[in-house]
Amino acid sequence: MAARREKKARKAQREPVALPSYRGRRFMVLGIFVLAGAALVWRAVDQQILEKDFLQSEGADRYLDRVRLEAHRGLITDRHGEVLALSTPVDAVTCNPRVLTADTPHLDRLARALGISAKRLRRKLRRHAGRRFLYLKKRLPPGRAEHVLKVADAYGIRGVHLERRDRRYYPEGEVFAHVLGFTNNEDRGQEGLERAYDRELRGESGLKLVMRDGRRRVVEDIENIRSPRDGRNLALSLDSRLQYLAYRELKAAVHRNRAVGGSAVLLDARTGEILAMVNQPGYNPNGDRSNRGGRLRNRALTDMFEPGSTMKPFAVAAALEQGVVGRDSLVDTSPGHFKVANLTIHDHRNLGRISLRTLLARSSNVGAAKLALSLDRAAYWRLLDALGFGHQPPLSFPAVTAGRLPYFREWVKVDQATLAYGYGISVSTLQLAEAYSVLANDGLLLPPTLLKRLEPPRGVRVMSERTAVDVRYMLEAVVSSEGGTAPRARVRGYRVAGKTGTVRKLGRDGAYSPHRYRALFVGMAPVTRPRLVMAVMIDEPRGKEYYGGLVAAPVFSRVMGEALRLLNVPPDDLPRPRLRLAQLGGAR
Repeated sequence: MAARREKKARKAQREPVALPSYRGRRFMVLGIFVLAGAALVWRAVDQQILEKDFLQSEGADRYLDRVRLEAHRGLITDRHGEVLALSTPVDAVTCNPRVLTADTPHLDRLARALGISAKRLRRKLRRHAGRRFLYLKKRLPPGRAEHVLKVADAYGIRGVHLERRDRRYYPEGEVFAHVLGFTNNEDRGQEGLERAYDRELRGESGLKLVMRDGRRRVVEDIENIRSPRDGRNLALSLDSRLQYLAYRELKAAVHRNRAVGGSAVLLDARTGEILAMVNQPGYNPNGDRSNRGGRLRNRALTDMFEPGSTMKPFAVAAALEQGVVGRDSLVDTSPGHFKVANLTIHDHRNLGRISLRTLLARSSNVGAAKLALSLDRAAYWRLLDALGFGHQPPLSFPAVTAGRLPYFREWVKVDQATLAYGYGISVSTLQLAEAYSVLANDGLLLPPTLLKRLEPPRGVRVMSERTAVDVRYMLEAVVSSEGGTAPRARVRGYRVAGKTGTVRKLGRDGAYSPHRYRALFVGMAPVTRPRLVMAVMIDEPRGKEYYGGLVAAPVFSRVMGEALRLLNVPPDDLPRPRLRLAQLGGAR
């Protein structure tokens, strides 16, 4: 048995051994490598060719950014180029509340640099902890803003950044505040001309592509996509010198008479340009802009009131135009009172038979009412309508009032009578100045404007030249004659024409108050060839005096006198020189 097994073993050693086959495995491994290579090639093609734009865009989003380039807001200047509003660069300190938290060390140092308390800063950061952007301080001068950033770097305070913007600055402060208005933190107009002409002043912002680092700081400008277009400058019709004069005198009068407020408008009769427009109470557009007591309102344009006796010249003009009376006609005002329906109209005393000149000089309510009742209602209304009453002045200004002129078909007899002395109609200070400019401009109406005009527009004929001149010379008696209601409106060296008004104010119960008034004066100078027209309204004077001739007329006198001299208007009321004839001796 053993020999047989040994024989088989030797035989097995002589025969070749059959090794196992790994062919399938080789193909499988080779297939895996081929598929992997194909996948890598496909991925490379996909990323380099098919997804190239997407991937580049995703990458650019991480280091490229589009930054808005703010346009420089245009200047606002007066008629002589004096700058009234300009934009200056300021910085805003911003932060990421997720990085700069209320628990950040040395926060008290940062608060001190910002000029606020550490407690307030921490409270602000906690309140906005979920946000990624927060303003810490706005409108800082660049030097102070850089100091804040240096403090943050020195103490390792992360998440603090600077953002540069423009801030609007008004060199003349409250003197021009009601006309100019102001802008908000985004440099967008909020009131006045800043709001009315915001689009023109603002211009068009630009855009550029920049590279940012990991902390989102700009490290390089890549491309200028669109250049900013600066806003255009605005040249106003206002004269800084006259604006200051009017503001000074109006403010003094309101203070002196303990009045609620007031407004004044100075017009160039030849061009319709507004040379001064002032209001009280005022505010500083560079500081507190709260609207306490309606301080932000441009009362000369927005506030309506009954104009009182300042309407009497237009009743006289309507009577002259309709031929009801002549220039030398007399009106019987006896016995000093006149009853219309259930209303009794009074004069201060019985003036008897008076001329139209005396009617205006003595401000006769009875005479004006009798004239008005003799007029054709439709023609009377058309004259007042043509003068601009009941129409919004053609100014691009927020909240300009149109006033109220009832249609003549709505009038009853009492309405027609009271309209002659300024009750039942509502106007603004500007509308009064505009209407009187027709008398100053020989019957032509020029639309008022707050923008400088290179050439005067063509006027619209409202009344005949003769009527306008006749009424103007009649109004001179209000200032110059004995018994006139406005001797305080006189201007040395110039002939002045104008009219006073003292109007009772309506109370909350709808009845006229016996103790609350508006004092008015509207006038022009020089009478021979008027250059300036001015309307003054003092709201509710609470001193000893409240009549228009005592309260409003002095404001007119002081402003008009200095304005005429500043504009080099020739005097028309100089005393005539007395000539002394020397006695000549006989010839020898």
